[in-house]
Amino acid sequence: MKFDHYYPETGMRSIYFKDGSIDIINKDLPELAKGEALLRVRIAGICNTDIELHKGYYGFEGVPGHEFVATVEKCPDRPEFVGRRVVADINVPAGDYVGDRRHVAKRTVVGIVNHDGAFAEFLKVPADNLYVVPDDVADSSAVFAEPLAAGLEVSQQIHVTGDMRVMVLGDGKLGLLTALGLKLYNPGVLLVGKHEDKLAVAGGQGVDTYCIDKVEDLTDLAAQWDKFDLVVEATGSENGLGYAIDFVRPEGTVVAKTTSHKPALLNLAKVVVDEISIVGSRCGNIGLALSVLEQGMVDVSGLIEAQYKFEQFNEAFEHAMRKGAMKVLVKMQV
Repeated sequence: MKFDHYYPETGMRSIYFKDGSIDIINKDLPELAKGEALLRVRIAGICNTDIELHKGYYGFEGVPGHEFVATVEKCPDRPEFVGRRVVADINVPAGDYVGDRRHVAKRTVVGIVNHDGAFAEFLKVPADNLYVVPDDVADSSAVFAEPLAAGLEVSQQIHVTGDMRVMVLGDGKLGLLTALGLKLYNPGVLLVGKHEDKLAVAGGQGVDTYCIDKVEDLTDLAAQWDKFDLVVEATGSENGLGYAIDFVRPEGTVVAKTTSHKPALLNLAKVVVDEISIVGSRCGNIGLALSVLEQGMVDVSGLIEAQYKFEQFNEAFEHAMRKGAMKVLVKMQV
């Protein structure tokens, strides 16, 4: 990966992805349109989606980063936000819209689709997207608001009851957060993964866990175990959805969380014959995630593996790309 020098005498420093390279560049400060806020980024998290973007997902070129905590520097139309610590919904509608901003056809997505992200000293988002971070929620916890919201989204899409058989497949960061979120609704949720240390993070908060030696073990387990009512696929692998389908009962539900730049092969005959529902699940409610964090219902501290300074971004990203890495945070301010 390429990582050039930056020139601090002008503009703001930003990370820039292009054609598999990572540069620190200088950009002009964002110019605010009506209803927008200028944010100074405090801390940002490196997500698996950022890694996929670096590999070519979406044909991405630009400033990535969508998990962040920031301080509002300017907000002409909502001055009450100035000086507050905030997180933000990453979906930005274009113009007037009706309904859920997450699914407006004409939208950009912070750090992912046509909108500069949080791996920079400043960024802009609509004031309507902002959520004030409670005073007793630290930056290192609040930075999980976006991925925790994604994990909690499953409970908002599916009526999860306490007597359901629920499995989360995959013990990566999103799998852990999803299992911890579902534990609030189902005491017997089972998290299946390959890493004892990761499973221990969820196990320490009451989640049932099962560790496999290799992915191929899933085939035998699916044949041996009783089927599940709900299986959430969060493996990060293009093959994960296929395994998840094998674990669900007829007329059960599989929730798909993985976004991969590789195509997936599925046994659609089983989906049709067993009348299995497949539900896509993406972003969630940031306000709900902040409330869960504020109440201490989910402890995210065990997911943090390392913190780096902005100037060490290249090292931070290489760390995040290590197989099995937990959450790597980048402190954008001293």
